[in-house]
Amino acid sequence: MVCARSRPTRRTGALAVAVPAAVMLAVGLWGLDRGGMWRDEAVTFQVARRTVPQIWRLLHGVDAVHGLYYLVMHAVLAAAPGEVVLRLPSVCAAAAAAGLVAALGVRLARPRVGLWAGLLYAVTPLAGHYAQEGRSYALVAAGAAGATLLLARALDGGSGRARPTPGGGAPRVWWAYAGVVAVTCLLHELAVLVLCAHALTLALLRSPRAVWRRWVLSAGAAVAVLLPLALESRRQSRQVEWLPVPDWGSAERLLRGFAVGPEGAVFWGCVTLMAVGLLSGRTAAVMAPVMLAPPAVLMLFSRFMPLYHERYVLYALAGAPLLVAAGADLVVGRLAALAGRPSRSRAVTAAGVLAVALVFVQLLPLHRYYRTLAHRPDNLAAVSALAAGEVRPGDPVLFLPALGRRAALAYPEGFRGARDLALKAPGARSGTLYGREVGPRELQRRLAAVDRLWVVAEPWALRSRWFPGDPTERVKLVAVEERFTPRWERERSDVILRLYVRRGPGAASAAGSPPSAGVVGSGGRRSCGVGRSAASGVGFRPRPSGLPASRPGPSPCPGRR
Repeated sequence: MVCARSRPTRRTGALAVAVPAAVMLAVGLWGLDRGGMWRDEAVTFQVARRTVPQIWRLLHGVDAVHGLYYLVMHAVLAAAPGEVVLRLPSVCAAAAAAGLVAALGVRLARPRVGLWAGLLYAVTPLAGHYAQEGRSYALVAAGAAGATLLLARALDGGSGRARPTPGGGAPRVWWAYAGVVAVTCLLHELAVLVLCAHALTLALLRSPRAVWRRWVLSAGAAVAVLLPLALESRRQSRQVEWLPVPDWGSAERLLRGFAVGPEGAVFWGCVTLMAVGLLSGRTAAVMAPVMLAPPAVLMLFSRFMPLYHERYVLYALAGAPLLVAAGADLVVGRLAALAGRPSRSRAVTAAGVLAVALVFVQLLPLHRYYRTLAHRPDNLAAVSALAAGEVRPGDPVLFLPALGRRAALAYPEGFRGARDLALKAPGARSGTLYGREVGPRELQRRLAAVDRLWVVAEPWALRSRWFPGDPTERVKLVAVEERFTPRWERERSDVILRLYVRRGPGAASAAGSPPSAGVVGSGGRRSCGVGRSAASGVGFRPRPSGLPASRPGPSPCPGRR
């Protein structure tokens, strides 16, 4: 008799988990090939294609926080390198996260709560955005949701029933919990803040001492695994110096991102149901800390040492749809009680699914925008295509600053055969992201031997009174402006491609440029003279006056972004 009743329940629970995962997979695959990588994806792409020893060497100087992710992507891209394959692990992880959110709803409440919550997660634009990004954040979100599900199972005694037990579950469940937390934190160290949420859950549930003891041992084991990475990344903290101190606007933007719709009726409806969901007892005790604790702790810490960015706490999103679904379930139950009708009907479940579908239809314009190249900060494929139309094999190229080389690393076709004047050793060989550059004297010697020069620059490097601290970067900026005249310019995707020619008579022959200059690629078209691109001076815009003494640009090491 018990088996006969449990079979439909298990089947219903499995369906409640599978449907959101399938929907999230479809949403993630929709428009996955945007036709261009942005800067952080380009870092993943070029680092993951290095050998394992080269990746290991890089991590000792930069980007240690993404080390495990780079090694995972090394295995993924080894079979078929490309933009779609680069993003597929994030799509699959987002689908797993949606299924895990649903599984949490099934365990903590009932199958329809899990179904509604998983579907809400799948249609949230913020989840869809990071599902299509070749970075680790979707994987971290799945790991944190999996760890929370294991914690809930441990509190249930490791069984399939959603009932707390005094002993706190079988040891194997706690060790599985420790392992998932450890791997998640190795994918991104700030995922360790999920332990703050879990500790708050134990406190809210008034867990007995035995449960606390097992949790402390499991959490301590995970932190011990993370400690070497934390110490190494502490040495690399300059990579996040670009992060601002969060304010109330940061909290508001995060809430709007978590509340399915960023504005209008959808936003206020979700916020209202979240507030009601805080009354849902055990579901709220587990999921409210997941949603609130990691962002709050990171924002408070960032008042002293800025570390906050919404992507670093994306995993906290799992709590929002569950609170919304739990709130909707409470409202339905109360209305059914007032009407004297049962609330556990398929019609109620279907009505909730229909409501989520209507929300998705309303959010379609935002989903479409998130799938355009304009939504990301830059499009390196467009930069490479611009260079392909102008730069000829043998032409000297200068990247200002050095991180501008990322376009040539991600899409070398546009720079094939061009001579990188400042490059001393490529990134893979030098253990850096963008390569090691020559010293200022050698760069001056190389510049003295060319009459025409292509500069690939960030707009803030040319149009503001930026004065770099690195001596090689200073030579690039000063020597180009003092010894060369700009003759042609075009801007694409927040990157400037500008042609310079030497000032005055007696210019050296471009053919006499030193052979030691680095080569971006090989093959391609014949070299051409200045006349075709430079004669008209079309597109040149002089530096505007009255700008501040400095202007912050993008992160010099965007792999940490």
